[in-house]
Amino acid sequence: MPTPERSILLRSYMEQIAPTDRLPDEDLRSVQMGLFGEVGGIMAAAKKHHREGKAYAGYRRAVEEEFGDALWYLTALCRRLGYGVDDILSAAVEAYDKVLAASDLITGPIAHVSSTALLPPLDDTLLKLGDATAGVLGIREPSNETKALLIAFADRYLQALQSADVVFSKIVHLNLSKTRGRFLMADSAHLPTFDDRFAREERIPEKFEITIDQRKSGKCYLRMNDVFIGDPLTDNILDQDGYRFHDVFHFAHAAILHWSPVFRALIKQKRKSDPTVDEAQDGGRAIVVEEGLTAWLFARAKDLDYFKGQDTISYDLLKTVQQFVAGYEVQDCPLNLWETAILQGFEVFRKVRDNFGGVVVGDRNARTLEYKPLAETTS
Repeated sequence: MPTPERSILLRSYMEQIAPTDRLPDEDLRSVQMGLFGEVGGIMAAAKKHHREGKAYAGYRRAVEEEFGDALWYLTALCRRLGYGVDDILSAAVEAYDKVLAASDLITGPIAHVSSTALLPPLDDTLLKLGDATAGVLGIREPSNETKALLIAFADRYLQALQSADVVFSKIVHLNLSKTRGRFLMADSAHLPTFDDRFAREERIPEKFEITIDQRKSGKCYLRMNDVFIGDPLTDNILDQDGYRFHDVFHFAHAAILHWSPVFRALIKQKRKSDPTVDEAQDGGRAIVVEEGLTAWLFARAKDLDYFKGQDTISYDLLKTVQQFVAGYEVQDCPLNLWETAILQGFEVFRKVRDNFGGVVVGDRNARTLEYKPLAETTS
């Protein structure tokens, strides 16, 4: 993957981002409102930074994300009106000062770098961006006036980028990574896997079956290959909610993401042949991270009927998941793979909970988790 600061052709961005646009081709209003909302997000992040300074540690990332989302909507709006966002941005910088720079693009060794040398303070620039956004909301069809409004917005957008002291190429790359990872399923051959270079006894099994049954004591027991694994579990809460079956989520992580330090610990298949991997990826802190993430997701899922009837998960929730696992190998998994793991995990969980047990079947090659009923009830 290219570094986020590496130059990228806007035409390439347009081509790569187009498949993530699921809105109807004739729907201008939703795109315009989306652009308006993202510009508001830029202003909100900038205001927090101005008010809280270093205390608002997420400022840069938040601003970069909001600028990227605004670019997505601007591109979508231009596409519906028959313009290329590269042409609109090019027209916006015609009056800027330009200098030659060496480019890192093989197809173009020389780049013209445009700059507005003297800019007003960030707040003033953002207010002007807001004014330009209001003009875009009035667009209804292609016309000379429409193109002028888009160019005016692009001008204010680029000035705001410069005032905010963020790198445009980084914003473009981050937005591509975010949106394609969220909406497009990657080719299975290009999805990450984390233990292929290790011996079989240190890998997550390609296929596994875990029997889960609840005894009269209310405790939940796990068996794999007729061997008990882990400790018997209860819900550990006054309001019984089925959390005693939460290991299902670790099995989903293992089968679909090819990652679960908790599952590796349960079946004693840590990657001890590599001390660095054993400590950093399979060790105690990684286990705590996965358990904490699982508990947090479960708490959120309670308010959503454990995702029953849902075929998608909010981006905000997935973004928090991504923040949870930052620094661990599983951070390389795209958001849509996380979505699959969460939805399949909760689907199997609901069946296990409703039947007080069952057999959980994980297939790492197919990246699936399935449920089978118990052949007989264990007393």
